[in-house]
Amino acid sequence: MPSLSKTELLAGLPPEPTIAPRPAAAKVVVLDDDPTGTQTVHGIPVLTTWEQSALEAELRAPERCFYILTNSRAFPALKACAINQEIGGNLARAAAHTGRAITVVSRSDSTLRGHFPAETDALASALGNHFHGTLIIPAFFAGGRLTIGDTHYVADGDILTPAGETEFARDASFGYRASNLRSWVEEKTGGRVRATDVLSISLAQLRTDDFQTIANQLLGLVRGGVAIVNAAAPGDLAVLTHALALTERAGRHYLFRTAADFVAAYAAISPRALLTADELRSSDHTSGGLLVAGSYVGKTSAQLDALFSACPALVKIEVAVDRLLQPECRSAEEFRCIRLAETEIKAGRSVALFTSRRLVTGSDAIQSLSIGEIVSASLVQIVRSLSSRPRWLVAKGGITSSDTATQALGIKRALVLGQAQPGVPVWRAGPESKWPDLAYVVFPGNVGGIEALARLISPLLT
Repeated sequence: MPSLSKTELLAGLPPEPTIAPRPAAAKVVVLDDDPTGTQTVHGIPVLTTWEQSALEAELRAPERCFYILTNSRAFPALKACAINQEIGGNLARAAAHTGRAITVVSRSDSTLRGHFPAETDALASALGNHFHGTLIIPAFFAGGRLTIGDTHYVADGDILTPAGETEFARDASFGYRASNLRSWVEEKTGGRVRATDVLSISLAQLRTDDFQTIANQLLGLVRGGVAIVNAAAPGDLAVLTHALALTERAGRHYLFRTAADFVAAYAAISPRALLTADELRSSDHTSGGLLVAGSYVGKTSAQLDALFSACPALVKIEVAVDRLLQPECRSAEEFRCIRLAETEIKAGRSVALFTSRRLVTGSDAIQSLSIGEIVSASLVQIVRSLSSRPRWLVAKGGITSSDTATQALGIKRALVLGQAQPGVPVWRAGPESKWPDLAYVVFPGNVGGIEALARLISPLLT
């Protein structure tokens, strides 16, 4: 399928609905397979642990929603399933103990990478298999991820490319072929769910504001069935939330596998202004800032090149991945980077710590994930070993930002402050962390144009 003009395709659609979303009747609990899923919300807590007592505390809290960071995309399917089963069991017990009804969202990548259907199967089992179906909603508008005519697209400027024809579909661990979401479901389930059996909620239906007709479609979904939802703008998801309210009244419960925008709609979280550079920096003017970049997607490499051209004062420290993969060289390479970063940050100079850009993959998905774990563990060791608190901290890439948050910074509970750029969330680190109250910028590997990283970091250097 050829690429299309986003402008022309959207111009041919009915007008976007202007209705406000309706919040879920139950508390929305989001299991996020990397920390980038908070990119559409603010004022929402994020847990990086999931003991039953912690979940009960959040269920009693007044917020409509909270996140649990699983980082499961960084692990093989068996471990990802075990994590989801553990969380699902703890959630079920916490909900029963508090008497609080919950709606569960499995948040994953808007470019369709992740452990589907393994994670949703594990969650459904752990939560008692009471779901009447699973809804697939990968729309993420700030990142240009749109589903139109059942085809999921990835935008680059005005060019829309079917997801199955992008670099993301060639991911060594989570590759796929189909761009049509109904066919994608069949592909990822190994034929267990046939494309012809997947229910489709179309844009034509969503843009008529006929809540009952959409609700009737969902009510007709057979238990264990799958539905996909087309969406090209926030109004589409707002209409869906009203239809879901009708299904809730009828006693139906669905499990959701979505990207970030559905969460904001279903929890009725309105957008807020982007955070300023002053809100991302500490008041301490003596130390330099720190960028940690581990993402290997082509977009990140291009963004780093643009950053280095725009910000020549940024000190570049390249982490040699080939040395990290040699056990006898790993510690020496980590120590070299720690010493350089510590010296520069303490002296007030800002540092870009980034992995060498040549992608190293294994012979299969499991080995590729293992290589990623080694590299991420070394980045964690470098950041964890720093004694000088940076004036600002940006992590680039989902796995990098998750491991930095949990293992290097020791964050157990953070608050989402908002976004530094569209699709780029910012957390406030909790008091238990290495650097309490630090504004921690989580920059997804696959978000933003070529200049996005430079636009973010350039003001932080002043």
